[in-house]
Amino acid sequence: MTQDELKKAAALAALEYVEDGTIVGVGTGSTVNHFIDGLASIKDRIAGAVSSSEASSQRLAAHGIALRDLNDITDLPVYVDGADEIDAGLSMIKGGGGALTREKIVAAVATRFICICDATKRVEPLGRFPLPVEVIPMARAYVERRLYALGGKPVLRTGFVTDNGNQILDVHGLRITAPHALESELNQIVGVVSNGLFAHRGADILLLATSTGVERLVRR
Repeated sequence: MTQDELKKAAALAALEYVEDGTIVGVGTGSTVNHFIDGLASIKDRIAGAVSSSEASSQRLAAHGIALRDLNDITDLPVYVDGADEIDAGLSMIKGGGGALTREKIVAAVATRFICICDATKRVEPLGRFPLPVEVIPMARAYVERRLYALGGKPVLRTGFVTDNGNQILDVHGLRITAPHALESELNQIVGVVSNGLFAHRGADILLLATSTGVERLVRR
């Protein structure tokens, strides 16, 4: 199977976690695009979707799936999203598409977070994929200095602005053995909006597509 076929297999496996009559939280990225396409086949069974990015919102709307405002919702049974990396404890690095802050907000509201990805994203430890950090533009240089002090090598994602109007620093060279602690430390840097570590709110279930099928791993 190609990597895209593996992504599709993981995405379609997540459809079984969608409950009839509910609103579905939808993430961002190439694997999630397959989930959105699959969700279109059962759109008459759901009450709509909350999206983590403008790109996903456009794809949902194109399928005729009703978009809902997260501020109007008190119950979000499930959120489905991918990962750039995920470890054995189901902590993740996310944000390769730049939607990390909105993804983190929707994940926080959801009762259950389903991560969908192919086997190449399963790593130990986290850090080979550059860690995205969303920053307020006027704080970028200050945040860069703080990230260097932590042992990282931040690189501005040029030509890119988040849906929130901010910039992304991609931090290279980190070997993340304590994701909970690092996530908290980064969040304390003034000017950081959010970082791409999803440890405090990691995945509850990982649907990992392999050459032999889709494996289901549960957060402990």
